Amino acid sequence: MGQEYFINSENLESTVRKLLPSQGGAGAGVDLSASTQIIPTIDLTPTAEGSILRQDLQTSSSFTSITSFNIANSSSTDLITNTGYWLIQYSVIVVDDNAQANFTLTDGASSKDIIRFGGGAVLGAFPINLKGTLNVFLAAGITLKLLTDNDTRVMGSFRQIADIDGNLVNP
Repeated sequence: MGQEYFINSENLESTVRKLLPSQGGAGAGVDLSASTQIIPTIDLTPTAEGSILRQDLQTSSSFTSITSFNIANSSSTDLITNTGYWLIQYSVIVVDDNAQANFTLTDGASSKDIIRFGGGAVLGAFPINLKGTLNVFLAAGITLKLLTDNDTRVMGSFRQIADIDGNLVNP
């Protein structure tokens, strides 16, 4: 049997009163105690939340979870119109110095570029292949657009990683 010790710490007692009002936080004095007896604690929170996959595995692509895209030739394409958190993996092929491509968020009235490729001299031999990953949150009424010109091609895929409330979407 373990020994029991009383803890006198106003900071700890204040925290217990805030977090556990039913345990004496409504005004009655709280005596905190510690014991030398070891009691194992098992955290079932991830399983109860439905998030038992590690984060790196949860963002994996699968045959049924991704949507592929291949956009070029002066195109303005609504890439994603649904709300939530999205993972976009892309490859941009730039053909010359004047090539441009933009990932843009729009509400229909105004737009904000997330990433803009090109629009000036690029050093090196052409074509140039740039690869990357974006994580984007889309609220209601917001669209992710992809704009390309004749000298740029953007290919890749996207998948929803969480709904608008942050509930994870497994692959």
